[in-house]
Amino acid sequence: MSIPPSTRSVKISDDERGGWSSDRPRPGGGPARPINVAGKCRILPPTDRMRYSPGSLLVIASGSPAARERFADRLIEDRASLLSLAKVRGLLAGRVPEEELEDRAVQLLDAAVQKRLAASETVVVVADGVDPAERERYVRLAFAVKRPRHLILLEAPKDEVADEDVPLVNELRKAFDAGEVGNEGFQTAMRLGGSTITELKRILFRPPPPKDD
Repeated sequence: MSIPPSTRSVKISDDERGGWSSDRPRPGGGPARPINVAGKCRILPPTDRMRYSPGSLLVIASGSPAARERFADRLIEDRASLLSLAKVRGLLAGRVPEEELEDRAVQLLDAAVQKRLAASETVVVVADGVDPAERERYVRLAFAVKRPRHLILLEAPKDEVADEDVPLVNELRKAFDAGEVGNEGFQTAMRLGGSTITELKRILFRPPPPKDD
């Protein structure tokens, strides 16, 4: 596989938006329909540098916990923007009853994501796995305040993926292949595997430099 030139960069603009639908109540006074977050999604090729708009949501997903943690630690410079359930669980361990730990961790993480997005601050979430329900929670929080939403899927060796996660990983791969990642509400998505993971050297959340006149 050839290595992309070091000057290549993909810029994601701040005004990319997904679909929108009314949340008017159903006939008969039933519960309101969930807002449709689906929209167009650009499937981006592997590159050596990514540039997203400040205030974006980036979700990093992988069937391998080690792979996604290594990737985030290597590439996310702003540590305050980097959030995960694993990090919140560690903060709560020993402070709340064990049976309440998971629910409290989810509540605190969602609150932190919501607060940063509402303030137009960048959020990078290292997903706890590949469950689409988890990704949906973050996408809806970003959609509600009209923040850009992006996904990176890291492919991992089979021996690093738990058996129960294999079907979920396969479903996400199929969505990439069919161009259906936009159904989840992401506006761009990138799939990295093998050497393309290490070829990505920088992830930036800042406007592009001004062009010379």
